Amino acid sequence: MIITGISDEAGKDIYTQIKAHKQLGWKALELRLHNGVNASTTDFTDQAFDEVRKALEENDMAVTGFGSAIGNWARPIRGDFQKDIDDLKVAAKRMNILGTKFIRTMTWVPDENDMVYSKNEAIRRYKELVKIAEDTGIYIAHENCTGWGGLTPENMIELKEAVDSSNLKLLYDTGNVPAHGDDPWTFFLGMRKHIDYIHIKDSTIRKNDRQEFRYVGEGEALVPEILKVIIKEDKYDGVISIEPHVSQIVHEKGATPSAEEMYHSYIKYGTMLENIISSL
Repeated sequence: MIITGISDEAGKDIYTQIKAHKQLGWKALELRLHNGVNASTTDFTDQAFDEVRKALEENDMAVTGFGSAIGNWARPIRGDFQKDIDDLKVAAKRMNILGTKFIRTMTWVPDENDMVYSKNEAIRRYKELVKIAEDTGIYIAHENCTGWGGLTPENMIELKEAVDSSNLKLLYDTGNVPAHGDDPWTFFLGMRKHIDYIHIKDSTIRKNDRQEFRYVGEGEALVPEILKVIIKEDKYDGVISIEPHVSQIVHEKGATPSAEEMYHSYIKYGTMLENIISSL
């Protein structure tokens, strides 16, 4: 089992991110942003990627996955799919350079007036993305977040079965469930035995369109209870990656948190998760 985190929540640049992970005693990180740009997109230059690669190699730091923007909350299901294709192709090359297998994806902002289209188009697109994954030897990890596929555990499994490829995996994010207003235990039971990668967030159950994230174990996502089942009963031995979303909590007036606040809240969060897992 590998415990790690989406490193840009610790700091803006890769050097700060590596420092935080080394302080936590972690030998790997999940790569998303470096200096505000996603490393799995065509917007991230080859020069910037080479800088990241060198920093990782010099610090003997592995990468468990890429946190891509493919299908995310900023990309509608009726938008330009070519951007996702181009991103995956460039990301796959970079993943192979780093020896990384997983790339996080979602199923686009749905057309609320036509969920049948949203479903069918998401499946069609994933079949095309999976062909790229198969050709490049990587795994697409679909997260229970934005899009038709992430609405319910049944949709997650239906997507996987419809695409029918061993290169499509399912990523379970603990905090997204209550943050979207769903019951965490019911959602977990629906996904149990289908989980290939885990993101750890904690949040209160959404009310009146308000999302509130908390330190791990202090929200309503039932993280300790769910991890107990996953680790002790189901013998999960994959990646468990923190995505805290809590730096705003340590900033009193809700303004942009300082670099110091981001860093220390990340260290605190990671330490709290380590303690939960150790207690099991």
